[in-house]
Amino acid sequence: MTEQRRSGTGTTLAGFAVLRVAIKREPWIFAASTIGSLLFGALTVADAWVLGWATDHVVLPAFEEGKVRSGLLWAVLGLFVGVAILRAVGIVARRLGAGVMQYRMQAHTRRAVTRQYLSLPMSWHQQHPTGELLSNANSDVEAAWGPIAPLPMAVGTVAMMVIAVVQMLVADLVLAVVGLLVFPLVIATNVVYQRLAQGWATRAQQLRAELSEVAHESFDGAMVVKTLGREPEETARFRVKAEHLRDANVRVGRIRAAFDPTLAALPSLAVLVVLVIGVHRVLSGATVPGDVVTVTYLLTVVSFPIRSIGWLLGEFPRSVVGYRRVDAVLRATGSMEYGDAPAPAGGGGARLEVDRLAYSYVPGRRLLRDVSFDVAPGRTVALVGATASGKSTLTNLLTRLVDVDDGAIRVDGVDVRDLERGALADVLAVVPQTAFLFDDTVRGNVTLGAEVTDDDVWAALRIAQADGFVAALPAGLDTRLGERGTSLSGGQRQRISLARALVRRPRLLVLDDATSAVDPEVEARILAGLRESGTGSTLVVVAYRKATIALADEVLYLADGHVADRGPHEDLVARNPDYARLVNAYESELGDRAELSGEVLPS
Repeated sequence: MTEQRRSGTGTTLAGFAVLRVAIKREPWIFAASTIGSLLFGALTVADAWVLGWATDHVVLPAFEEGKVRSGLLWAVLGLFVGVAILRAVGIVARRLGAGVMQYRMQAHTRRAVTRQYLSLPMSWHQQHPTGELLSNANSDVEAAWGPIAPLPMAVGTVAMMVIAVVQMLVADLVLAVVGLLVFPLVIATNVVYQRLAQGWATRAQQLRAELSEVAHESFDGAMVVKTLGREPEETARFRVKAEHLRDANVRVGRIRAAFDPTLAALPSLAVLVVLVIGVHRVLSGATVPGDVVTVTYLLTVVSFPIRSIGWLLGEFPRSVVGYRRVDAVLRATGSMEYGDAPAPAGGGGARLEVDRLAYSYVPGRRLLRDVSFDVAPGRTVALVGATASGKSTLTNLLTRLVDVDDGAIRVDGVDVRDLERGALADVLAVVPQTAFLFDDTVRGNVTLGAEVTDDDVWAALRIAQADGFVAALPAGLDTRLGERGTSLSGGQRQRISLARALVRRPRLLVLDDATSAVDPEVEARILAGLRESGTGSTLVVVAYRKATIALADEVLYLADGHVADRGPHEDLVARNPDYARLVNAYESELGDRAELSGEVLPS
């Protein structure tokens, strides 16, 4: 925190660097809004000239002569009205341009962050909490481009300030110098503010991400929270983060609350000093009243640029922090490299080859090592192994959610790393262990925007044994399923998720325990339907139940990070006691559950 407070000047420079990025991307909008601001600034200064001219040529002569010349009065009125109209045009151009520029930059950055999220591998996402990613794409983006709103006004008012200062020097050099002594004080005030605010602004942005993460976890785990009666604890956890965020924002607010009025008071004090000195100079004959009025008014005009620049600089601490957090995402490495090979062509199932595959989550501790096997087109292979044996990791590698450390995975002889972006998805589909459904209709959840007919959707639902309960829904395919499909049971969600994969007619289908919530009899019908559907898809199934394993042409038994044995289920049971013990233990557990629930387990 101390080091951050020492970086006031660095924050100001970094803030201008962030704005330079926006100006380079939207130069024409910035130019239009700046021209409007320059017009506003120039005409605001013109008010001072009109006021001084009116004082010397209309007001003072009127006191001396006892009457007002109507021609001069109408001239002054016309000048004021003309200046006001043109100044209003400048204000509209300035505000409209600044708003458009700010929202365009926010939209562009959010799209860039989202594209980066999609391109980064799952290994990167596993290291970054969801709440932090949401904060990067939302509050950090808004904070980064917050200074754009006052930017054109600040640029225009700088020009206004330059014109005003020149006019002040021309009117009365002594009074101008006295009035301009306010600028060193403004600079010193800004440096102090940047140093004090930077650390707390950084803390506040980080707490926003942490608060979002707590809320996201609580919403995702609503069932656990409710069923275990953890509402008070979750509320307390959220309250602690919210109070810390409140305290950080209050600290920033207090600093800003002291900065803004100080910045506004300095020009006013300068005006008082100029008036006192100006009166003495008029009495001594060193200047005329019109020049004192002009300098005084111009000094009040200069106070507005000072405040507008203060508004700009006041946004810099949050802007710099937000931009750095967003930039860290955009610069993140680990994105997958793609080749230029198209999706392997052909009908029926695809050939899968895994050659000496190795993978580790922690360097030096390999979860999978020297894994090699092949699956002939149209064949069904079951992956069986104890918990944490690497089955789900292997499915992630097959679908290239993550890349292997060593070895290769080939589909129809082509290394998946050589395929062009999106080509693997044209060949392969995966049904994960946890079925995720969107707050959409049944049709929308199955197609996910794919151009398929309703007949194709119903065909996929039939194979997944989901057509019966979908037809019984109030609106059939048009029934909305609610967030995460909460209106369906776990088994129904899994079958919708399976139909989503089947409707794409994949040549290679990977099922990661995708029917664990489905009745064993229904699961058997699903797997039989997959084999009899005529699609000829190659199947890789993570399985536990004997009935499921028995339907596979071959079983791969994973143990200690490698393929410990392989072959038909009956042969493995006969020759491998560890494998037999594993599948029998699971079947025994399944039978106990069925007995407790009063169900009859199918043979």
